[in-house]
Amino acid sequence: MNEILGDRYELLEQIGSGGMAVVYLARDTFLDRLVAVKVLRDEYANEQDFTRRFHREAKAVASLSHPNIINIYDFGESGHKSYLVMEYIEGRTLKDIIKERSPLPLEQILDISQQICAGISEAHSQNIIHKDIKPHNILIDKNGIVKVTDFGIAQAANNITITHNKGILGSAHYFSPEQARGDIVDWASDIYSIGVVMYEMVVGKVPFTGENPVTVALKHIQMQPQPPSSLGIDVDPALEWIIMKALSKNPKDRFHNVSEMEEELATIQLGRKRNNKIRSWQKICRFRNIRYLYRSRS
Repeated sequence: MNEILGDRYELLEQIGSGGMAVVYLARDTFLDRLVAVKVLRDEYANEQDFTRRFHREAKAVASLSHPNIINIYDFGESGHKSYLVMEYIEGRTLKDIIKERSPLPLEQILDISQQICAGISEAHSQNIIHKDIKPHNILIDKNGIVKVTDFGIAQAANNITITHNKGILGSAHYFSPEQARGDIVDWASDIYSIGVVMYEMVVGKVPFTGENPVTVALKHIQMQPQPPSSLGIDVDPALEWIIMKALSKNPKDRFHNVSEMEEELATIQLGRKRNNKIRSWQKICRFRNIRYLYRSRS
């Protein structure tokens, strides 16, 4: 491509795109390392209020330091282009993994969900609400480490309505009811969105679909999601309880915070490990008993 932004970032190839931005693999010519550069689409880059919010929020998110949050290195403008520089993750989006493998195994769902909660919990502790949690914004590297991304754009886009954003349909599937109504949202909205992501990992599809964002938004407001078990899905009852609690219409009926949700997920995982150890010990005991009987008879 041979295009350089900010006299520093050499764009190598396009590796992703969304309703608001295009993502490029790039080389930081100063530090000689690969980075991901997200360039706002022209219609947003030309809106001064939007770009100001975008840069302000990017600066706030850049202060976050957590293994489950994508690192933001830099941001700026080059000509008419507004861009964000992030760490480059060699991996895939959770959306791609769900499309290929859903429904995902329980252990993988628990692991991914806990890592998402850990990253979002750190953001909430710094008074940063994501507002656009979806599998498209969750990267998983080759070692299984989850990286939540797109905080900056989600924050800057807060005032863009679902009826005017051509790229919002994918996001609408993960909106909380209060977000769909256009209300002011807090951490509880992120919990709902995490619940939708978990639902999709279990079922293979989102709770509500529709031909346009408004239709989907109305379903989030008015309709109750079907429990995965009612769809014939073999789901751990405790996991289903967590998902349905997160998807409560009333924010007060959800978890008190993301950390509480993470603890419930960890409890399931711990219980499974304990049961596996018990079963392994029982097998060992049975084997030793059989071997003892065999030796006694011989």
